[in-house]
Amino acid sequence: MNDWLAALLLGLVEGLTEFIPVSSTGHLLLVEQLGGVGQRSDLFNILIQCGAVLAVLPLFPERLRQLRHALTDPQGRDYGLKLAAAFALTGAGGLVLESRGFELPETPLPVALALLLGGVAFLAVEARLRRHPPTGGITWPVAVAIGLGQLVAAVFPGTSRSGATILLALLLGTGRPQATEFSFLVGIPTILTAGGLKLFKAWQNGTAPAESWGVIALATLTSAIVSFSAVKWMLRYVQTHTFVLFGWYRIAIGTVILLLALTSS
Repeated sequence: MNDWLAALLLGLVEGLTEFIPVSSTGHLLLVEQLGGVGQRSDLFNILIQCGAVLAVLPLFPERLRQLRHALTDPQGRDYGLKLAAAFALTGAGGLVLESRGFELPETPLPVALALLLGGVAFLAVEARLRRHPPTGGITWPVAVAIGLGQLVAAVFPGTSRSGATILLALLLGTGRPQATEFSFLVGIPTILTAGGLKLFKAWQNGTAPAESWGVIALATLTSAIVSFSAVKWMLRYVQTHTFVLFGWYRIAIGTVILLLALTSS
């Protein structure tokens, strides 16, 4: 496939799936295998991911205003400290993993299994929540759980960062809109920091200048535009809907990737 068309396709997929709890890793893997776009560099993936993340900032004007006035606003300070704690927990765990030389598996099978298990987990949690509807806010146990959830997603590709964190928050009684917002917000510094570190290493190793920056720019812009629309839709969706749809969707996509993995082997 032409590089420019591939950039558009990958940017579209990344923007649609980065924050939605369906695993951007799984979808990019599927596109690379079925769409004929070929595997992209880590730097390419990092930059389109960062574009998707930065684009959603305007969707949280009230929360960002609250955080800017955290010194004088007790609620803003409390929320900001919980965001910082979740981010710090993820960052500390990530540094430990990196120091031990941890590398993500690059084969489709673990991604497919994580998608399937996550889909079943969403259906099971939603079945439980029909008897005990979640209405709580972001407590300190929820903030800690979300920090740990991000680590789980980092270790098991296909889990979905937002999927793991939202599930844990729901299990602890957090309402769907509150869980979704906190998951999205804590993901912004997490993803940008990880991306910044990888970008720095790419420049340090001399691999960054070899990239096709025009193609990357197109993919990043596409990812940002689509991500803004997807997150805007998601924030409205969770006001009145459950995550059952995402559970079934994950099972369907996980099954497709699993079949591809088994037939290719």
